[in-house]
Amino acid sequence: QVRLVESGGGLMQAGGSLRLSCAASGLIFSISDMGWYRQAPGKQRELVATITSGGSTNYADSVKGRFTISRDNAKNTVFLQMNSLKPEDTGVYYCDAEGVLLRCGKFGPYWGEGTQVTVSS
Repeated sequence: QVRLVESGGGLMQAGGSLRLSCAASGLIFSISDMGWYRQAPGKQRELVATITSGGSTNYADSVKGRFTISRDNAKNTVFLQMNSLKPEDTGVYYCDAEGVLLRCGKFGPYWGEGTQVTVSS
């Protein structure tokens, strides 16, 4: 069984910074891709950033230059450093893991339950 748990959300003023973490637990040998998505009230979930096991990254245009995704492969953990936060960054942030190698094969995606980020103007 694979479980993802996010942490680090909260309330922040515009211009501030937050750092999100997401740890995957279970009998995991490796994870191919990990990423962050967000969902604002009344909107669909959207991609924020992804990172491969080799460190290649991809960002939504709206966060380029402000957010940085990173990961610790040994700890199956992904991070999202969010700087210069804007009110439009408000939403529930979810992490996901894809290509999760377990003893019985490769599976995914798996999702965390989300962490709330609120940016006030």
